[in-house]
Amino acid sequence: MARDYIAQLDGVHAFAQPIATRVETGTRFFPAEDYHQDFLTHNPALPYITTYDLPKIADLKRLFPARYREQAVLVSPARK
Repeated sequence: MARDYIAQLDGVHAFAQPIATRVETGTRFFPAEDYHQDFLTHNPALPYITTYDLPKIADLKRLFPARYREQAVLVSPARK
């Protein structure tokens, strides 16, 4: 399905250059280490988070209020 969609986008020249994404099958998936899980929730004051992620979340809340939820759904248990 992903390959077909990429071909469709390339076919209608949706972008100036062909899509460079490579779709692979049969590779193993490895979950991220625990310290990567829910990174924003656990590190809200980091410069990367405040510069790049929080503005995106504010846009999400503004553009899709019906889909936005105040309380994040976390992957890892809450830290103390």
